[in-house]
Amino acid sequence: MATRLGSTCATRLLLLLPLLLLLALPAVVQAQFTYTNNNGAITITGYTGPSGAVTIPGTINGLPVTSIGDFAFYNGWANQPYTLTSVTIPDSVTNIGYYAFAWSGLGSVTLGSGLTTIDGGAFALCGLTTITIPSSVRFLGDGAFASCGGLTGVYFEGSAPGLGGATVFGGDYNIVYYLPGTSGWGPTFGGRPTALWSPQDLWLYTNNNGAITITKYYGSGAVTVPSTINGVPVTSIGDLAFWYCVNLTSVSIPNGVTNIGAGAFASCASLASIAMPNSVTSIGQYAFGGSGLTSVTIPDSVTNLGDEAFYECYQLANVTIGNSITTIGVEAFQECYQLRSITIPNSVTQIEEAAFIACISLTNITIPDSVVSIGYEAFAYCSGLPSVTIPNSVTNIGVAAFVGCTALSAITVDALNPGYSSVDGVLMNMSQTTLLQYPAGKAGGDYTVPSGVTSIADYAFGSCTSLTNITIASSVTSIGVEAFGSCNGLTDVTIPDSVTSIGDQAFTGCTSLTTVAIPPKVTSIGNWVFAGCRDLSSVTLGDRVTSIGRSAFYDCRNLSNLTIPRSVASFGDYAFDSCVNLTGLYFQANAPILGSSVFNDDTNATVYYLPGTTGWDTTFGNRPTALWVLPSPVILDFGPSFGVQTNGFGFIISWATNRPVVVEASTNLATPTWSPVATNTLTNGSSYFSDPQWTNYPARFYRLRSP
Repeated sequence: MATRLGSTCATRLLLLLPLLLLLALPAVVQAQFTYTNNNGAITITGYTGPSGAVTIPGTINGLPVTSIGDFAFYNGWANQPYTLTSVTIPDSVTNIGYYAFAWSGLGSVTLGSGLTTIDGGAFALCGLTTITIPSSVRFLGDGAFASCGGLTGVYFEGSAPGLGGATVFGGDYNIVYYLPGTSGWGPTFGGRPTALWSPQDLWLYTNNNGAITITKYYGSGAVTVPSTINGVPVTSIGDLAFWYCVNLTSVSIPNGVTNIGAGAFASCASLASIAMPNSVTSIGQYAFGGSGLTSVTIPDSVTNLGDEAFYECYQLANVTIGNSITTIGVEAFQECYQLRSITIPNSVTQIEEAAFIACISLTNITIPDSVVSIGYEAFAYCSGLPSVTIPNSVTNIGVAAFVGCTALSAITVDALNPGYSSVDGVLMNMSQTTLLQYPAGKAGGDYTVPSGVTSIADYAFGSCTSLTNITIASSVTSIGVEAFGSCNGLTDVTIPDSVTSIGDQAFTGCTSLTTVAIPPKVTSIGNWVFAGCRDLSSVTLGDRVTSIGRSAFYDCRNLSNLTIPRSVASFGDYAFDSCVNLTGLYFQANAPILGSSVFNDDTNATVYYLPGTTGWDTTFGNRPTALWVLPSPVILDFGPSFGVQTNGFGFIISWATNRPVVVEASTNLATPTWSPVATNTLTNGSSYFSDPQWTNYPARFYRLRSP
């Protein structure tokens, strides 16, 4: 699949991992910690803050906190002037060092899900009563919890970790609890007796005015959520309640539950099925994201389906959507690779951004006539989708809604649709002035953009890999962003003189394109426009181009030479990066402004410039320079030296060193009579000519010749 053009993954991660909010801790809080920087990873080495509850930040100065160092919070023999009551350790921390919290007075601790190692004595002589060890932990050092006299229960979410000695719990009286389905447990562990986590202990919950919300589950296998706890009805599955229960296989939710919270079953990789009752009205953001679901029925009672609800459910093959849902949210079914068919109910009015992006097995989709809006990339990269029909109700279709659908042979639009039309299977606006989407699976390699089209929309031909030749009508004035991106079979394109603008990345990744001519009305070559066009060997730039954007010709490996017209004033960063066979760039005017690394890796390139032009040195953009000697002398008809001067009409003559050049003048080009007015001998390839007699004539024209 092609890279997403846009993403809300950061939003999802912030939602699912609330501890990441610690990344934004103010500087005054971060200053309470001393630390070292080890190749971009922070180790906390000490604490200078007050007693009480401590939250360790996930980053300091933008770098991840990965370790709590040896003795970092150690308080033995009144070594530190504080007493900790609780500590929260972020998910970024993988190691807690020797005696890191020993004698600290610590009463409770929350360990992050990235922790793998707790070294010897780390929590020795603390005031802990219980602690939960995340499933990520693989090693406990000897004496890690030694002499915690009040410790009654240690709860392991995963299989038994390795032990660094026989006295991990030396002097303690705790019981070690483990979950059903985990391994490595015996009658004792670390010298302490073990016990199964009882079903009642598997649930954490809150009671809100007589309604139970499940906040955490520690079990595995098949589970039935209780309808009541202690006689109080269960009404909600809280945010992240079952998150990362990797051994959960199936869930049955009782009638009476109305809400499934954000990330509630996210990353439950073994969860194959879930039974939702008709009482559920809301499914939160990323509720089942990354789970192992193979089929799901969303009951008719559900009115809210959150963004990313089934994001990256790679095994999800069958979905039934209830008839009360009005919006299919952003990325709701993104990358559900096994999803083959889905029926969208008549209640749906909005299909949001990337709702079904990269559902590569999707072969059938029916868009009902209730839908008014289809979002950006809604069905992009659904590579198995053969056809689609836009009903008459749709008034908005987002950019790239069907880009990269390589099996899509036609897009059909209902004849009564007020805003859109279809011409030979190609999606257009109603007036057929904008070509919106060419179906990537359309038969035939040649296509001519119809006359009357003035605009080719962003991504209009994106990933049309079978397209080999495109002729653009002379009515077209603009070509959109990535309009022909990744058309890797495209060998020839004719851009008419009517075109005035070409969007960024317009031809990026057209690896077979060999020749291109930029028309004279185009003033800018945008960023990445021809990046990755590896077969591109011939480029002609129009004489109004003033700028060449960032990475515009990146990795054009077959490009050997290029003439830069005198209109070009600036090059963006990396404009010709990795054009490894580029040998010559020929500049018709003064040196333009350069970005950084313009000719990076172009080790064979030489920059040629005309004698008499300015701004050049022995190198330009770290490439050697040389004079460009033309076959005949030329007039440099630009810059401050050209035109009317105080002592006459003047210009610079450019050609070869120590060569004489005759300047001739005529007053009439219709029936010219040329007369010599001066002979200039060129020094360093140029000479300045001035005609003080030009004011004596109503018009005067000049030409050059070699004697």
